[in-house]
Amino acid sequence: MIWAYPDIKLIAILAGIFILLYLVYLSRYWAINRRLQVEKRRLFTKLVIRTLYFILFLIALAGPSIGTSTKEVKEEGKDIFIAIDLSQSMNATDIGPSRLQRIKFELKNLIKSFPSDRIGLIIFSSEAFMQCPLTFDQSVLQLYLDGLNTGLVPNSGTDLRGPLKMALERFNNDESMEVKSKSIVLISDGENFGDDLDDVGDRLSDAGIKVYSLGIGTEKGSSIPRGNGVIINPETGKPAETKLDRGSLKYIASETGGQYFEISDEAQELGDLTAALERLEGGTVGTRKIETSSNKYFYFLLAGLVLSLIDMILPIKTIRL
Repeated sequence: MIWAYPDIKLIAILAGIFILLYLVYLSRYWAINRRLQVEKRRLFTKLVIRTLYFILFLIALAGPSIGTSTKEVKEEGKDIFIAIDLSQSMNATDIGPSRLQRIKFELKNLIKSFPSDRIGLIIFSSEAFMQCPLTFDQSVLQLYLDGLNTGLVPNSGTDLRGPLKMALERFNNDESMEVKSKSIVLISDGENFGDDLDDVGDRLSDAGIKVYSLGIGTEKGSSIPRGNGVIINPETGKPAETKLDRGSLKYIASETGGQYFEISDEAQELGDLTAALERLEGGTVGTRKIETSSNKYFYFLLAGLVLSLIDMILPIKTIRL
């Protein structure tokens, strides 16, 4: 027999409380009825019934699992590249504490949702760089996320094609023979200063790679912090403003059969992104057999309830007048 909740300490405490309270009950009973004739046999019957259903309740609480069987489980895998925009506009504070800090926090939770899948990190601005190849090691991914900042990449505008092309190239050159679903999570404020996305979108679609884009920012936007000041637009001489631009992000998601999600003052859709990735059908990378057992607590609980009901309704007299 296997116990789902084998908390011996809790069971011992509950048993001790039961014994103590029942001893108090018996002592008060005998004190009140010491001059009356007591039917000890019937009193003993009550004690046995109550002890039995209390023991049954304790067994049900421990969650007994009886019998074992084997079950074949398919192991499915996904390969996911997360491409994170590290342009200076990601320091904007229209999404607190900043766009980048918010993304770092949210991604830590997203990664934890895929413990059996390979995840890689690509960072980009005007150029794209492989920060972490596809890996199962979540602790390494968390370390890389902690170290993300806008100083890691050259900043002369944002090119969304770069990380998409890099992810496509890595997927195509992957030597793994396992069939897996492949997808890209593209995270940016959407301000694309590179070439159009038609060519890379067609190539990703042909390869069956879906892009799930995540826009971060607000339509109102904000200035871009730099040190103790802000970035100045050289054309106007005023603080540069950055706003969420959904157009390019929605386009590439639509072209590849993915979806667009958003973190803004109007939407908080990271949970929807996680759910969409979970719905992807990963390729079968193997099978394994596991032992399973069924929790039978209900039968002990039912038996205990039946005995407690009998205890309440049976006219067992403990005092003969």
